[in-house]
Amino acid sequence: MPPKTKILIVDDDIHIAELITLYLNKEGYETKEIYNGRQAVESFPTYSPHLVLLDLMLPEMDGYQVCREIRKMSAIPIIMLTARGETFDKVLGLEMGADDYVVKPFDPKELIARIKAVLRRYESKEPSGKIVVFPNLSISQSTYSATYHGKELELPPKEFELLHFFAMHPNQVFTREQLLDQIWGYDFVGDSRTVDVHIKRLREKMTKDDSWAIKTVWGVGYKFEV
Repeated sequence: MPPKTKILIVDDDIHIAELITLYLNKEGYETKEIYNGRQAVESFPTYSPHLVLLDLMLPEMDGYQVCREIRKMSAIPIIMLTARGETFDKVLGLEMGADDYVVKPFDPKELIARIKAVLRRYESKEPSGKIVVFPNLSISQSTYSATYHGKELELPPKEFELLHFFAMHPNQVFTREQLLDQIWGYDFVGDSRTVDVHIKRLREKMTKDDSWAIKTVWGVGYKFEV
């Protein structure tokens, strides 16, 4: 039998964690519950999950901090669980490297559907091993890394995927909605500001005067101009 997909549930509400475990176990997933942010970071390397369900408000280390620390170790999917529905929380979570978010209270069936969708997107992005090269920029899909003027850029997964997508489609204009569909998935329910935030971060990391750039096409969207 193939190994079960492992999901790490990080939530300080034991009742919610147990409820999620109950539904996921019925779906055939293996689960591990952790109720503390710091313990989640410490347990992550040894448990090696395929996906993390991460509550926003946690003791010792909040969900944003946990997400940031996991992203230093892995590009696996992270779904944020938050009781707060403010756009700021959602954008900040996605900016930190989360793949999706679910607002509490939620329907367990919806949560399972989101988990399956995120896992499908992650599994479909198998590295091709190809390297995309521009002057002073090298992007390797196989290692999920980009080198700019001889130095490796520190890029969360979504920033890398956005840069790689642009580089694979030079001089082509994309709307924010098209970029959301391509990078976050058609079933992503979020604010188009997420795209703006990620592009702003990319531009801040690539500030030299190069022969290429991510350009704003006013009233339309963005393009990787070469």
